[in-house]
Amino acid sequence: MIENLRLEFIHFWPHFTAVLREIGFYWLIGIGLGSAISVFGKSRITGLMTRLEQRRMGLWGLVPASLIGLLSPLCMYGTIPVAASFAQKGVREDWLAAFMMSSVLLNPQLLIYTAALGWPALIIRTISCLFCGIFAGLCVGRFYKNRSFFNFAGFNEPGSRDDDPAVIRRLGKNIGRNIKATGGYFLLGILLASAFQAYVPADGFGRLFGHDSGAGVLMAATVGVPLYVCGGGTIPLLHSWMQSGMGLGAATAFMITGPTTKITNLGALKIVLGLRNFILYIIFSIGLALLLGLAVNILR
Repeated sequence: MIENLRLEFIHFWPHFTAVLREIGFYWLIGIGLGSAISVFGKSRITGLMTRLEQRRMGLWGLVPASLIGLLSPLCMYGTIPVAASFAQKGVREDWLAAFMMSSVLLNPQLLIYTAALGWPALIIRTISCLFCGIFAGLCVGRFYKNRSFFNFAGFNEPGSRDDDPAVIRRLGKNIGRNIKATGGYFLLGILLASAFQAYVPADGFGRLFGHDSGAGVLMAATVGVPLYVCGGGTIPLLHSWMQSGMGLGAATAFMITGPTTKITNLGALKIVLGLRNFILYIIFSIGLALLLGLAVNILR
């Protein structure tokens, strides 16, 4: 028994260390950048939205609103109270939809993590998340002209936890919270990715997701619903899957359905959307993931 475990460890360990070397650097850089933006830039980023409203840009405002969402370091439970404060200041609901959708999908920290998948994946993820935010804003503006899409009743902007007067200590505490929040999921992702490389045949996995397969895109979009827990934890998995034959279109679909249907995000969104709009949001997210995944396959 002990000898079998030793042999399994010898077989598994090189895969674990290889994945950790390839991904770990991006995780550390993402942690540092995410914390720095949260401590030093969060108020400036959220302040952009209020200044944007004063410019009366109309539909063109969906583009910077979605960009601000991508730059926001907030999680969904932090984004909703901030969006509620924007609504109280008169920011348009279509802009709020663009901001919230892109904020769900991406943040600076996750952007750095995604660089571990290569430049094509990084560029496609950024563009597709920006497009999702803009398109969400267009849909809200078109179909909810005379009625409200969001209900922010009871939400107030939260106080900042980064209130230590010493700058270095303030940053250090934020980094510690960041590591605590993502470290376990990241390690789990490394373990699962290593297990895939060690025990799952690459050719079989390639046939499942395929490089240009529409069925592979559908499979990835479906898998993204129950499997996605933390962005940092899924990057090692995606890295392993793509090395084993997952197409970029399938990866794109996974990177959209994963964050938009993440359990913690759904719990927060259900409160502000109501049941009917919540169901529409789920259909919108999965449908858009499929379309963008297929588009990536066609264009490549």
